[in-house]
Amino acid sequence: MREPALWGEHGWRRGGGTRVVEEQIIFRQQGHGLPLVTYPSKEGLKRWQLMLCCLSLTPLGLMTDVAQAQSTTHAQTTPAGRPTHPVAVGAPPPAKPAPTVARGVTEVDVGARRADFAFPQAQHDPDATTRLSADLLRERDVTTLRGLEHVAPNLTMQSINGTASTNFYLRGAGFNDFTQNNMPPVLTYMDDVAYAYPAMSNGLMFDLAEAEVEPGPVGTKHGQSTTGGEVRLRSNDPTTTWHYGGMEDIASYARSRSEAYVSGPLAKGWSFRLAGQTRQGGGWQYNPSNGAHLGDADLWALRGKLRWQPNDRTTIQLGGHFVQDNSQVVTAVPVDRLIGTQPLPDYGMGRQATWSARPEFANLVGRGAGLKPSEHNQYWGADLRIIHDFGPATFTAISAFETERQGEYTDQDGTALSQADTYRTIDANVFTQEARLNGAALHGRLNWVVGAYYQRSRMNQRFFFDYTDYTARGYMMATSFGMNQESVSEFGNVSYKLPHNVTLWAGLLHELDDRGITGLTSQIFGGKTQNFMPESTAANQFAGQVGVSWQFLPQALLYYKMSKGFKPGGFTANNTQVQAQLDPFKPETVLTYELGLKSDPVPGRLRLNAAAFYNDFHNQQVVGTVLIPNYGPLSEITNAPKSESWGFEGTLEAHPFGHLFVLQNIGWQRGNFQDFPNVDRAATNAYHKATNQWKAIERNFNGVDNGSPKLTLNGSATWRQPLPAGYRLDMGPDWQYRGSQAITVGGTGFYRLPPYFLLGAHVTLHSPSQLWDITAYARNILDRRYAESGGMATTTYFYIPGEPRFIGGRIACHF
Repeated sequence: MREPALWGEHGWRRGGGTRVVEEQIIFRQQGHGLPLVTYPSKEGLKRWQLMLCCLSLTPLGLMTDVAQAQSTTHAQTTPAGRPTHPVAVGAPPPAKPAPTVARGVTEVDVGARRADFAFPQAQHDPDATTRLSADLLRERDVTTLRGLEHVAPNLTMQSINGTASTNFYLRGAGFNDFTQNNMPPVLTYMDDVAYAYPAMSNGLMFDLAEAEVEPGPVGTKHGQSTTGGEVRLRSNDPTTTWHYGGMEDIASYARSRSEAYVSGPLAKGWSFRLAGQTRQGGGWQYNPSNGAHLGDADLWALRGKLRWQPNDRTTIQLGGHFVQDNSQVVTAVPVDRLIGTQPLPDYGMGRQATWSARPEFANLVGRGAGLKPSEHNQYWGADLRIIHDFGPATFTAISAFETERQGEYTDQDGTALSQADTYRTIDANVFTQEARLNGAALHGRLNWVVGAYYQRSRMNQRFFFDYTDYTARGYMMATSFGMNQESVSEFGNVSYKLPHNVTLWAGLLHELDDRGITGLTSQIFGGKTQNFMPESTAANQFAGQVGVSWQFLPQALLYYKMSKGFKPGGFTANNTQVQAQLDPFKPETVLTYELGLKSDPVPGRLRLNAAAFYNDFHNQQVVGTVLIPNYGPLSEITNAPKSESWGFEGTLEAHPFGHLFVLQNIGWQRGNFQDFPNVDRAATNAYHKATNQWKAIERNFNGVDNGSPKLTLNGSATWRQPLPAGYRLDMGPDWQYRGSQAITVGGTGFYRLPPYFLLGAHVTLHSPSQLWDITAYARNILDRRYAESGGMATTTYFYIPGEPRFIGGRIACHF
């Protein structure tokens, strides 16, 4: 019989040369690149002691995905039978999935040595995708979409006015969609379902298997076309053996996060997974004038999957989720007064803040007295996927229906006055249908995929504004509108592997998009009501990609690709005063050139991936300014006819010696407007301050920086220390830096968010069986005061402060 697996200099390795013929417990260690780790059963192991760990938790908790072990293959697959990482264009097709086996294995090869870096197969994919394991996401405390900027290069993700809604900026592509009725330049996918509106993913980042961030134009192999890239989230799938687990996380400011899951078989060919989470507390802002408290989370979510595999060629899976979010939000801190003479509170970016809501306004929007800045949101959705392997080709169909019901209150002026108090309601639903066929020929040298994608969305929004304390207005008002959208696209991609490990590929996408805004009214309560004419816009565009890759060494890949991306136009529908504000902005296109290298110069010791890019934008969609006579400046989404950006990103992973593992991401980008005539908001505001008159100061922002952070850094260092009796201790710091960012075109001074640096740390004790672990961690150890995002209200410019220092602990069990 073989000796037990040992922890050596390079990780788990076998002690002998035969096969173990006894019960094994097998887990997938994605975060540290452990495809298979096997542990022989120990005589006298008291399972009840491990179970007690989970039973002592609160009702919900977290679990890493349990590995699937097979005697014939070690491939890890999704319901579609695809690898958990994207398949490289031109790579041989993956092996067909075999039945999942996780416990009770009678014969297992324990000869697999631990890989020091995760996702080794992805090193042969010609892309700049950042792949993130569930372990890394948990270690870095990434529990929301915004947290992804802590672990990916050239990515900035920010809340909209402190709420759960999110804006994306990737390689300089992105804009502040404060009305949340337009398609973002960076799309979010959950289990291969595209979310047309980022808020729909709120509350769903639990029980994850992995996440990916892919920059640049996409859409020729699946889903929908866009210009900035994709964020793909994958949750854990049902298993054919029983597994369950839980997690409890308690931290500063009475924050509690709990997660749990259970997964297993129901009958022959049938399996399921049910997971849930709750989040409570954690509010850290307070009002120094009355001691009121703000920011507590109040969220719960459930996700379920039911899978039927009638045979080894067919998988049918039904999924669904529900999220209820009644959390309070982070409120704004004013940094400059645009209109009026009232003094602003001098709070800086600390914990102090001021907010207000008049009872009359709370009654108008249907909320109770004492309303605080908060969410009142509900999201639910369902999806059905059918996958069948015909042999020469595999067919995949994904149908999904997603809804959002939002009620969101923000005090955007950040004072005790009612000058820009805003309440927004959204009632939206999206239906999507994707069908694709992929296959391989010529012994895997030729790979192809063809498919089609359909999307239909309906949205109704209403914005309520309280301007009672703004002397130039002195009223409450509301803007209401509806939005109808429909699009269809066809896509295809083909690659061919030439001699000498050279692969050529090409992809093409055609998309038709039609959207319109209807029923827009602007009502002053106690005053006049304006009705506006409907507007519509349509687009008929092509996008595509061509590229070549060369695997010039077994551990080194060089690639070059050119991509054209397309993103449809849309509307700015917020505080509408004149019909011209409803003129649609145009579609955005970009031509991207990318050169990349993926390498393991010293296998198992050093990995270096890098990519350089250049983006040539036409009609880039940006947030500009429109001046309404006798009213003031308002933000609007418009087009910069010509702009460009360029830069690079890189990821370094190192295991220089012993038990030290280092990860470092770096992103650098620059961008300029080459032609962008618009209102200079800073000059217009300055003119008003000097003359008390509104006059649009026009300029062309040719040569002006695009405002995105130039430098982003994030990384971590971990020391993995073996302990007696098979325990292991992981410990180390992590860090993040984000450069300054403009909140208005050409912004300087307070019109630009300052740069910041954050430091964190963690220490985790792993059990010998890997069935439980205990973690202590700290975020923002130095208690830095910084601005996470910012914007403009009617009378003030404001910042949204970032979180202060959080210290917490986490315990997780899984069986």
